[in-house]
Amino acid sequence: MPSGSLLRAEPVRSFSEADELAHIDMLADLMDSKFRLPGTGIRFGIDSLVGLVPVAGDAIGALVSFYIVARVWERMPPWTRTRMIWNILVDFGVGSIPVLGDAFDVAFKSNRKNVALARRALAKQPKRKTRKYN
Repeated sequence: MPSGSLLRAEPVRSFSEADELAHIDMLADLMDSKFRLPGTGIRFGIDSLVGLVPVAGDAIGALVSFYIVARVWERMPPWTRTRMIWNILVDFGVGSIPVLGDAFDVAFKSNRKNVALARRALAKQPKRKTRKYN
């Protein structure tokens, strides 16, 4: 019988800042600009497709948007947090309007805006010093 190896918890993986940004950037791309309308430069994502379902689709998109913000929440200054939440609320509010909201979802791209806000805020922060253990 193994000596408790199945009961040992795996260490929690700590994501570096670069890993975190890459993760939310990939998710924002999927939600806002993964696909292109053929013959045009218009890009859209899953958020625009799910948003075609009245209200529920926009709510699902907002939940994913809140997840993206939650991933970097602790490292964001209060004003950046406020702007990120505002972007999500505007996307949800206007996106819920039939027809107009669908076109707005394609154009507004709140997740891309929030990733850009996160990148700018993190770039302004002083780098954390790492400790060396001997």
